Amino acid sequence: MARHAARVTQTKGTSVAKKETVLGGFKAFLMRGNVIDLAVAVVIGAAFTNIVNSVVKGIINPVVGAFGTKDLESYSTCIQDPCKVVDGEMQGIELQWGLVLSAVLSFLITAAVVYFLMVLPMAKILAKRAAHDKAKEGVQETMEVSELEVLKEIRDHLVAQRGPSEGTGTGPGSGPGTGSGSGGGTGTHPTS
Repeated sequence: MARHAARVTQTKGTSVAKKETVLGGFKAFLMRGNVIDLAVAVVIGAAFTNIVNSVVKGIINPVVGAFGTKDLESYSTCIQDPCKVVDGEMQGIELQWGLVLSAVLSFLITAAVVYFLMVLPMAKILAKRAAHDKAKEGVQETMEVSELEVLKEIRDHLVAQRGPSEGTGTGPGSGPGTGSGSGGGTGTHPTS
């Protein structure tokens, strides 16, 4: 019974902690810069779409329609007769290809404006920034290499100042020596 109560307590504690982490994660997700940027992009995109649609409907469709007899969106082809509106309903089958052409023009204009006014300048800015960062990295690497060379020169100069006798003792040594020695002992001589 006590084990069961402990398990229930652990489970409740875990679910509360899990809810807090889920809510904390959701809050962190909302506070990210990407989400805010995306929301701004959607709002600006919707407003921009309205502008482009107005330009297409108000200027381009009438200009294209001026080459014909009516507005671009009004062009259609009747597949099955009669193509007449009776009591608010269309009788027959009508293809409204002018409406489709108008939508295609809206898309092409939107894509062109987005590319030439947003994508292309941003790509140039990012390329300049990447070139600047690469040049900065090259300067930093040169500085690191030159610092290493200076440190090596300092080391070599210090080793040269110490002289060969104050080294680690691994090399052969030579120099004048004085001293006296005595020897004694017993031994046998071959002549004795």
